[in-house]
Amino acid sequence: MTPRERQEHPGGAPDRLADVPDTSLVRRARKIDRVLGETYPDARCELDFDNPFELLVVTVLSAQTTDRRVNAVRPALFAAYPDAAAMAGAERDKLEALIQPTGFFRAKTESLLKLSAALVERHGGEVPPRLKDLVELPGVGRKTANVVLGNAFGIPGITVDTHFGRLARRFGLTAETDPVKVEHEVGALFPKKDWTMLSHHLIWHGRRVCHARNPACGACPVARWCPAYGEGPTDPVLAAKLVKTEGRA
Repeated sequence: MTPRERQEHPGGAPDRLADVPDTSLVRRARKIDRVLGETYPDARCELDFDNPFELLVVTVLSAQTTDRRVNAVRPALFAAYPDAAAMAGAERDKLEALIQPTGFFRAKTESLLKLSAALVERHGGEVPPRLKDLVELPGVGRKTANVVLGNAFGIPGITVDTHFGRLARRFGLTAETDPVKVEHEVGALFPKKDWTMLSHHLIWHGRRVCHARNPACGACPVARWCPAYGEGPTDPVLAAKLVKTEGRA
């Protein structure tokens, strides 16, 4: 069960359709989202931030590490470099030392220096609230851009990380593996205003219950609507042992 083929609009939002998705799929997709919303009423971005610049930076740092580690280095990092101009002028070794706990700190330092310099040169040090401008920044892809747009600016966006993509396929919302195509196909099933919270719901569920290996099917609140039910233990007692109480610890 996948949406019918529709036109893609690279670099834009998936809100123009060449065809209308199957109504039964739309109903099932929205039911799943409603139940996940009830299950995770506190769903939100699990990275700490106070402004768009901080969110952009911590999202870059979150690659291949945990949100907890990024949140731990955040206070000292932004005390030293509170804005793009300060970070663009950072001494490499000092910046590396601050973000070292997040892993791959040399490559991440290079990314942050280039990103901050680009913000200063192109946007006066401010984070632009437009997808087109964000994805043109060094090291920023659609996933990071949509995180920033949705959570720092209140502009709806779908964040297709590994959890979102996995759950969208398990739920039969798409058969695509390319993140942009997943974003477009799944986005067509929901009102644009729901995209950011939809992302949080699927990501929270993926981190806590619908794991890549051994999903806790027997403890899943949306199991009755999931075509992949049975990929993990269906016994409630066994499944409950797989449930994580936190996300990226």
